[in-house]
Parts: sequence; C-alpha cells; structure tokens
Amino acid sequence: MDNTTDGTWDSLSVQLNQKILQTLEEMKFTYMTPVQSACIPLFMSNKDVAAEAVTGSGKTLAFVIPIIELLLRREEKLKKRQVGALVITPTRELALQISEVTEKFIQKFPQFTQILLIGGSNPIEDVEKFKDQGGNIVIATPGRLEDMFRRKSDGLDLASAVRSLDVLVLDEADRLLDMGFEASLNTILGYLPKQRRTGLFSATQTQELENLVRAGLRNPVRITVKEKGQAAAATQKTPSRLSNYYTVKDKFNTLVAFLRQHKHEKHLVFFSTCACVEYFGRALEVLVKKVSIRCIHGKMKNKRNSIFADFRTLKSAFVHRCGRTARIGNYGNALVFLLPMEESYVNFLSINQKCPLQKMSPVKDVVDVLPKVKAMALSDRAMFEKGIRAFVSCVQAYRKHECSLIFRVKDLDFAFLASGFALLRLPKMPELRGKSFPEFEETSVNTDSIRYKDKNREKQRQKTLAERKDKVQAELPKKNFLKNKAWSKQKMKKERRKKRVAKRKHDEDPDVDDEEMKELLDDTRLLKKLKKGQISEEDFEEQISRPKLKHKAEEPEQEHHS
Repeated sequence: MDNTTDGTWDSLSVQLNQKILQTLEEMKFTYMTPVQSACIPLFMSNKDVAAEAVTGSGKTLAFVIPIIELLLRREEKLKKRQVGALVITPTRELALQISEVTEKFIQKFPQFTQILLIGGSNPIEDVEKFKDQGGNIVIATPGRLEDMFRRKSDGLDLASAVRSLDVLVLDEADRLLDMGFEASLNTILGYLPKQRRTGLFSATQTQELENLVRAGLRNPVRITVKEKGQAAAATQKTPSRLSNYYTVKDKFNTLVAFLRQHKHEKHLVFFSTCACVEYFGRALEVLVKKVSIRCIHGKMKNKRNSIFADFRTLKSAFVHRCGRTARIGNYGNALVFLLPMEESYVNFLSINQKCPLQKMSPVKDVVDVLPKVKAMALSDRAMFEKGIRAFVSCVQAYRKHECSLIFRVKDLDFAFLASGFALLRLPKMPELRGKSFPEFEETSVNTDSIRYKDKNREKQRQKTLAERKDKVQAELPKKNFLKNKAWSKQKMKKERRKKRVAKRKHDEDPDVDDEEMKELLDDTRLLKKLKKGQISEEDFEEQISRPKLKHKAEEPEQEHHS
C-alpha cells in the first residue's frame, strides 16, 4: 500500500459518526492517508491491528477515530471513573499531541472525558484529577501509568477502572521498547482485560516488537504502509517528502551559518545529549540574533511540557528533533552534521535503515564563531562548566552508541573535538588519561579564577572554596603529632625506615659491607620478634642499643715508604 492520499472520508467501507466528519472538516482533513483507510474499518470491525508505517503517515487519526466510534457503540454507558480506551506512547510530547487531537474530537461528545498521565508533574495531582474529573480515555506514558496503578492507598483504584476497557493502543511501539519500557508494558498489560481491541503502531519491525505483538494482540491483522515508488524489500523508513542531507565540515560553525541564513523558518536541532543541548542552546541564543530559541530535553521535568507548547506557537525557533517534519503530505528537510570519521554512517543509514542521505552543497558565509563561545566561557563560569559537561557527555555517548562499529571512542580525535566545543581546557576523564594533546590550544587563563555571572552562585562558590581550604588545613599532619605516640613506636618507625634505605642502597650498590647487611638483618629480626610479642620493648631497646662486635678484625693500614 503506497503512502499517498487514499480517498475522502465518505469513501470508507464503514460509516463514521456525523460529528466526527464535522470535526475532520473543521481540521481541514479532506483526504485519508493509507494507514487511516486501512486501520479504521478493521478497528471498527473489532479486529486487532499491527500497523507498520513511517513517521508522519497520519497514525494518530487512525486510532483516535476508532476509539470514539467504539466507545459510542457501547451498550452500557461509561461512568466517570471507568476507562474505555487507553493510549500508551513513549514521550510526553507525543502524549500531548495525541491529547490535543483527541480533545478536538470529544468536544462534540461531552459524555466522554479524557485525562493525560505523563511525567513532569506531581503524581498526587493526577490522582486527585482522576478522582474529580474521571477519564474515559487515558493517554499516558508508561512510567507514569505504571505508577498510577500503585496508587490505591492514595484513593485511586485504576486496576478496577480499566476493567471496562474496550481499546488499547500502543503508539510508536518500537520506540517504547527501544527506550526500555518493556517491563513497564508487561506490568500494565497484566492489569488489562483480555477481551479488548488492541492496536500497535510502529515505524519499524523487530523481534522484540514481534514478541510484544504475540503477548498483547489476538490474531492481529498486519498492515504495512510503503512509501510510494519503493520496492517492498527496500521500503524507505522516512516520509518520501522528507529530504535528508548531510555535511561533514566544521560542524558548529556551519550550523550557526545555516541557522542565520534560515531565520524565517522553523527548525528542530538535535544534539546527542542533554548536556549538549544546554551548552549549544545557550551559545545559539547569543550567536543567532532575533530568533526565539527553546531548549528541551529529558531532564527538564516540569518545564519541558510548557516549553514544547510554547515552541509550537512560534513562527521560527531551533530545538532538537527532525522526526517531526514532513508530516501528512507536507514537505520537510533534515540535515545531519557528521565528523569526518563518521562519514561511513551515510552508507549505513542508506543500506540498513533505508534512509538515503545526499551531501549538501557547502553553506556560504561560514565564519569562525568559536572564539565568541570561548569568550562566553571566560566571562561566565556557568558557560565554562556547561562546555565541560557537554564534551564529557558527548564522548561518553560514543561508548553507548548503538552503531558502535562506526561511532567508536578509540577513533575520536579528542583535540579536534574539544576545539569544536570551544573548550578552554581539556577535562579530567578516563578516556584522556595518560594521553597528551599538543595540537589542542589550552587557554593561558587559570580556569579556577573564572567567576559566575550570577552573584549568588559566585558567593556560594567562594564560600565552598573557603570551607574546602579550611578542611584541607585541618587535615594536614602536625609537626608534633609524634609526641602523642609511644617513644618505642617512634623508634620502631625510624628503624624500619633505616632498614629500607639500607636495603635499597645495598641493591643499588653491591659493594656494601656484608657486616653492615648482617647488622641490618639482625635488627630486622628483633623488630619482628617485638611485633610478635616474643620480646618486650625493654629487651628490644637493650639489644638494639648494644654495640655490635666485628666478626673479623680490621687489617691495619700498611705504610708506604719512599
């Protein structure tokens, strides 16, 4: 089945509710996509569906519409706290989008309520919201949903609420597994009734996904939506209207030049780690003028939802994801920035991931902005520390990269990479231990002297440094600390040191007198006896102080006469 428009809504083999058709008209969805035309009739015919379709193929409507239709057909009306449909999706942002689409449809069906259960907020607030408003349609991320099933002591019996479940949807199921939610999904599935309709939507097929299909679906109808013009064995995994490009030269400088030349457009910019988002996001705020920049990553908790909502209302901005472009018939572009050692990744994506990339023509007017980033770090310790954290996290990301044959730590040019991060100095980390990088130009400034622009942070830093200094001083050994030890123990310590020096001297100089060595060995034996309690300290002192007799008389010097 090709991923193109697939007829109008009234051409479906099943009849849709008039209010649903009105909402589709209001949202200007005149035509169906193939995944919609295939899945909606099957769902409405009480079939389980396992659909493979690329991102942006219109999967959301393919399950939101059947959910409402199936709930409308229920013989027994749902009570406020009865769950009729459950949608599980891997990220908060996806959950928010699904919730917004669902809300548009149920506005015409006031008998239904929906609730969004995602991380980033107080779980007790979600408990109280469900108890107060109910939720016939639950849209959730796995972690928060699993937590809600354990809130019986807080007054929420979600296990009882889902006994009325008609429809379960696992959206982007491949990503649910990739992100490590398999255990949570199994726990959640254990609470759900077996008599239900289940839809599983994904962009790829894996063995792990097949195991989930077998565990969660009953005799599913399998649907694969191909990109137009692609052979069945070489199905492209990205939307056909998404053009993919790559460049390998001067990554950050090229990125800045590119964004400066495309200010009127809306962009999503990916970085490999949360720390990189924080660092380069701050740099872009200074380097790319007169645009709104929003940074978003998984560690932001409460701010993440509001930032995402804010970004969607902007006309232009830069954040971090290309997968949300070229959706439902629209055109989009993706640009991947690679290091020279990573260029083989282009072939890997084309062959293994069915995602061809073409080399982008050189960006014009690229200037070196890294000195400005260095100046930012010199003027604010917060920026300096962000750069260090970003670099460390980037290197560590190579260790965890799924494509480890291409992205290998041992192949990294650390000096080149650190220069690209505009670092003032190299951090102390295991990957750099024992190596020298003469080609990396370290700043002459003592980085310990860089201050925070935030006066409160700097005040706290100075206080911490002072406390640390006092602690070190307090822990330094006192010159008279030996006075507290028994005299004999001090003596023993001196004797042991004396023996070690003499032995080392003997090893280095074989001409040392044998008598001297014998004396040392005798003293060592005495020490061992004292430690074992075989002699008293008084005996030890007496014997160690006793003058040693020579076993061989010294020969008198011979006089030489002229």
